[in-house]
Amino acid sequence: MKQISSPKTGYLNLITDVEGLLVGQAEDPIAKTGVTVLTCPSLWTAAVDIRGGGPGGRESAVLDPENLVGGVHAIVLTGGSVFGLAAADAVTVALSNAGKGLDLNSNHNPVPIIPAAVLYDLANGGKKDWGERPPYYQLGKSALQQTSSSFSLGKAGAGYGAMAGTVRGGLGSASLDLGDGLVVGALVAANPVGSPYMADNQSFWAWPFEIEQEFGGHRPDIRLMHYNDPFPDTSRIFNTSRLKGGANTMLAVVATTAELDRNQTKRLAIMAQDGFARAVRPVHTPFDGDTLFALSSGAVSIGQGNDANIQLARIGSAAADCVTRAIARAVYCANK
Repeated sequence: MKQISSPKTGYLNLITDVEGLLVGQAEDPIAKTGVTVLTCPSLWTAAVDIRGGGPGGRESAVLDPENLVGGVHAIVLTGGSVFGLAAADAVTVALSNAGKGLDLNSNHNPVPIIPAAVLYDLANGGKKDWGERPPYYQLGKSALQQTSSSFSLGKAGAGYGAMAGTVRGGLGSASLDLGDGLVVGALVAANPVGSPYMADNQSFWAWPFEIEQEFGGHRPDIRLMHYNDPFPDTSRIFNTSRLKGGANTMLAVVATTAELDRNQTKRLAIMAQDGFARAVRPVHTPFDGDTLFALSSGAVSIGQGNDANIQLARIGSAAADCVTRAIARAVYCANK
């Protein structure tokens, strides 16, 4: 019988195993909120898939395949709901001043393409009476200054003030090395209305995808394997005060070293959203703003024709697995 090899993570088991990506984070412990910034070394091919009923963000339409640019220089994930969008303003100004962006006219600095997505953490008990000076511009600036290949998980960055069902949410990441230079990674700020746990409130829905006990190694009772209630008891998994449109959300970025065109990158984003459904129940509700960005570095060719389609299916499946694991890692690290 042929032995099946175990999945292999990247060296860091972070999205930054996709060479070129850097991640920076900043938090405000008084306001209980934070910002995560992911930077690319150049304009990387990008796409977005939005499935939540209450999303918030900017510069997502520019990534639609029918539109012109189709790439990004950075992505900002942030707490603060609409107030958090100021973090992307700070990153835009800083990168432009550093000479990064589209050179459209010699009369002004380059124009960086920086989509952003927000999650709602305004009701988490932090001090939000900031008047005319919300902290997000400064948080975005600080996060950009701290970009690195290594970064913290759990109560960090955009996940600092997050909740996941009735427990603390957080920031998670994971990667897979598919061999021959193909690497896939995911970064998630987990703030869903649904629960990441099965009926025992200890076992992650994501447990079948865990690698080397990266989120605790807990396994469910066999009797819970067929727990199929499509909408479990709300008193157990929901904080009912959060059952409002846009009051929750999972934000994610997946990236790969594969050379993908815009349509292929969009398919990668669509496939990767399956990771949300593997890790949380219920998901993509009217109360969430689930948003996922996909990036291609273009470093490794996957060929053409049907060979490329086969590789894309493989990469998309791996991306969904990474998203699943990143969500569980976010919650596990935030609640240790």
